[in-house]
Amino acid sequence: MNQFLYDLISQVDQISLFSLFLHIAMSALIGLVIYLSYWLSHTGTIYSKKFNVSLVTLTILTATVMAIIGNNIALSLGMVGALSIVRFRTAIKDSRDTVYIFWTIVAGLGCGVGDYVTSAIGSAIVFIVLLVLGRIKNDNRMLLIIRGARSTERQIEGVVFNYFNQKAILRVKNTTPDTLELIYELPRSSYRQSLKKEVSVTDALYQVEHIEYVNVVAQDDDISS
Repeated sequence: MNQFLYDLISQVDQISLFSLFLHIAMSALIGLVIYLSYWLSHTGTIYSKKFNVSLVTLTILTATVMAIIGNNIALSLGMVGALSIVRFRTAIKDSRDTVYIFWTIVAGLGCGVGDYVTSAIGSAIVFIVLLVLGRIKNDNRMLLIIRGARSTERQIEGVVFNYFNQKAILRVKNTTPDTLELIYELPRSSYRQSLKKEVSVTDALYQVEHIEYVNVVAQDDDISS
């Protein structure tokens, strides 16, 4: 029994140079597909070329690690222990970036063990799904920021209610003895409808006396802390 366990742990399969080259070449090819998918489906304001290149590199590295491990249990355990001490501090700002990272790892694992068909078919299906659905955005909301004299609070609320009814939600109310700042959250569709009126909501607010400024800010998923 002990000899069997020893033989199982110390088992090493020598991979040929051609097979190693084929593993890495296929992982690089699928990595380029991932690169193309990220470039086509990315819709954010901040497109990181370095991150996209890192996806290709990660695919190749994963395939190389799998080729090194082979079916050696001892080496795989040692590799897990070595990789577990690595800490990544880069913040993932988009949930789709996590999908791409996982895609590169799965594709690299498949190429590293020589299962090119599964890796290729899976990558093709993911490519199509992300290409079709990757441009879907959340229904981003707008922030209407108004600052003026405190005595005009009722007038400001009346203008906002006339344009947006109950769809405008008061999120922040900052006051001083003389000034007032109101921040309303409203749907983008409601704001677009207000633009079709003869007098825009900003012009209507500026008709109120003692208004210092009116700002309209679009909330975006790309902005994160």
